[in-house]
Amino acid sequence: MGSKNKLKRFKENEQFENVIQPERQELQGGNFDFRGDWSGKFFKNDHPIVVELGCGKGEYTVALAQKYPEKNFIGVDIKGARFWRGAKTALEEDLPNVAFVRTQIELIDYVFAQDEVSEIWITFPDPQIKYKRTKHRLTNAEFLERYRKILKPEGYIHLKTDSEFMHGYTLGLLHGAGHEIEYAHHDVYSNEYSPEEVTSIQTFYEKQYLEKGKPITYIRFRLKNS
Repeated sequence: MGSKNKLKRFKENEQFENVIQPERQELQGGNFDFRGDWSGKFFKNDHPIVVELGCGKGEYTVALAQKYPEKNFIGVDIKGARFWRGAKTALEEDLPNVAFVRTQIELIDYVFAQDEVSEIWITFPDPQIKYKRTKHRLTNAEFLERYRKILKPEGYIHLKTDSEFMHGYTLGLLHGAGHEIEYAHHDVYSNEYSPEEVTSIQTFYEKQYLEKGKPITYIRFRLKNS
């Protein structure tokens, strides 16, 4: 994407009512208005809040919002030029249950308060295979602790990925820590019992992976109470 196009998207994001772009110091200073009151201040209802981390173009966030109008969906990514597409689509299709937040995922517990989120989706994250990159893996123990802070006690986390490494790493971590794995499969499209929202929604890149014959893996799990 050219820099002109990126700048145009950044500018449009500033005008979109469904895009929130807090400063890092605003979050860490405890001055973020929506934290703890997304339901009242943004969505103006008490529907469950579902968050997609590393939402990319926002395809999953938007598709889930279309599928489940009785829930609110928030896509989180640091790359605003990417989720511009999802934000624009949500506005064009008049989806009141969609928002996008531009921030780093490591700050997620400054964006949401304790027990504010019902579900988290992690879709096709960078597996960060090199050992020195493990701190950036979105299902490492540190990130899981952040998610625990914002999730309701019975809240789910969904991991959908084309990376067998990420799938295996996460399963091992969850088993080792005693978390509750409710469903796991290494090839969701070959299993008739796969959850419908996992197989009926496909991102642009997922379609490419499938065309190449790459299996798509999925885990749905709950974090044990600390």
